[in-house]
Amino acid sequence: MGQKRKIIYLTGFLFSIPVALTAYINSSFLKTYLNEYYFSILYAAASILTIWGLTQMPKILTRFGNRATAIFFSFVFFASLIILSFSSSAAMAIIAFIFYFSSFNLLFFSLDIFIEDFSRNPETGGIRGTYLTMINSAWIVAQIISGSVIAKSSFGGIYLLSALFTILVSVIFIMFLRDFKDPKYKKVPILKTARLFMKNKHISKIYFINFILKFFYAWMIIYTPIYLHQYIGFSWSQIGIIFSIMLLPFIILDFPLGRLSDKIGEKKMLIIGFSIISLFTMTIPIFHQPLLPLWAGILFLTRIGAATIEVMSETYFFKSVDEEHADTISFFRNTAPLSFVIAPLFAIPVFLFVPSFEHLFFILGAIMLCGLLISLRLRDVK
Repeated sequence: MGQKRKIIYLTGFLFSIPVALTAYINSSFLKTYLNEYYFSILYAAASILTIWGLTQMPKILTRFGNRATAIFFSFVFFASLIILSFSSSAAMAIIAFIFYFSSFNLLFFSLDIFIEDFSRNPETGGIRGTYLTMINSAWIVAQIISGSVIAKSSFGGIYLLSALFTILVSVIFIMFLRDFKDPKYKKVPILKTARLFMKNKHISKIYFINFILKFFYAWMIIYTPIYLHQYIGFSWSQIGIIFSIMLLPFIILDFPLGRLSDKIGEKKMLIIGFSIISLFTMTIPIFHQPLLPLWAGILFLTRIGAATIEVMSETYFFKSVDEEHADTISFFRNTAPLSFVIAPLFAIPVFLFVPSFEHLFFILGAIMLCGLLISLRLRDVK
């Protein structure tokens, strides 16, 4: 059990590197083909396809098994990265991006099934904390190298490098998880699952908390690189350094917070996390100087809040479900693609009313306060 868990930790790390390498450049890459209005719609379209795919996952897992499903989506992810690397037209880039976005979200879902199968409920916080630490370590590694890669080979080099890492992920699925035994996945209609979430007030609250966090990630991933590069004036190599420092809380805090949640519960830490993330997100529009330590510090503080919320919401939810409840897990996992539907679409009318680009972050900070209000009404899971 422990050895298999380590394999999944390694897989999560290796898979997160290509996701992290590309996440913060996608919006800038797409701007070479589309303006902000249209790539907001593109994110929404890719997310809608992903949500549909997540609703089909229990059926897919029952028919093909989780290992075969993971292998398939890793190949789709690889192919989409190769096409993005060599894309020469808007149509090619758009189609490849949609498959890229959908495949990596579905593959993360598949990894959830693996790690949940190797977890025991009393240890869920520690296991989830370790898993998230491995994933977030990859994000830091990716940001350290991304700026120099862009400077030397532009966006195409990033997508090509990401594709090479994806090969390693496919090899692990093919060679090292052959003896994985699928649980009996429970297939429940999506509307019944949604009603289950709404009926169980505590699961529905943690769902909305997780969605608010994913909304924060989506908003930051789409708009922060553009803001720092085009409005503040940082180079891509400087942005890589800023993002590397920004992501350190996920490495420092994930594991100890996961262990802490097993002892004291999640509610108090969620309240603290949302208070921090709201406050420091609202400070972003206040500063305009291109000072690297300043911006690294501000974004670092927002991620202290985000890391706390992430560990607590993940632990709370997975203490409440088992791996055979693929429908429930898939519904919970739709918060990420759903946020990429709502965040860019919400931003379109916001652009019409806010006086400048920077005011987007005032609005984002206010949205984070909604998570604080929900956390105050949450009850810990024993």
